[in-house]
Amino acid sequence: MIALNLGPTVQLTDQVFAQLCQQNPDLRLERTVQGELIAMSPAGSATGARNADLLGQLWQWNQQTRLGVAFDSSAGFTLPNGAIRSPDAAWIERSRWERLSPEQQRQFAPLCPDFVLELKSPSDELSTLQAKLEEYRDNGAQLGWLIDPDAGRVYCYRPGQPMELWERPDTLSGDPILPNLVMDFTAIWG
Repeated sequence: MIALNLGPTVQLTDQVFAQLCQQNPDLRLERTVQGELIAMSPAGSATGARNADLLGQLWQWNQQTRLGVAFDSSAGFTLPNGAIRSPDAAWIERSRWERLSPEQQRQFAPLCPDFVLELKSPSDELSTLQAKLEEYRDNGAQLGWLIDPDAGRVYCYRPGQPMELWERPDTLSGDPILPNLVMDFTAIWG
């Protein structure tokens, strides 16, 4: 991950950021609330496989329940604080998604997902990802999971509650935000 501080002379507006993303489709870019441009390196193959497993479970649950919309890591969201973030996986309750105009849905949707998941890769700094999960929580996420496969830990973030830490759980429940979702983590630790 590379953070570029563009300084006070370059304003990274929503339009400029969108143009940068369109002109560089192979890059994963985010904008912090401070206006820094974050360029993230591609995930390693093992991380990509783990992320596909987790996203697949979220997608399958959502297909069965039809309660919302699931997103992969290529989706960006404009948080209420102005940051534009792309979690590794996300989910938005259907009525919240449907309140957005088609134009808002096509761009970086102006809301924070209800559920966010970040999967730490070897190149990520844990403290940076923890701050990102706190940012999601502070901007309206109802549930956030930060998964550190190397340490065998899952950090759970919920509004108004201290962060919870689980050591190598086999499964985790998404209740009540994701009713009846039980995500299997055994492949993550294997």
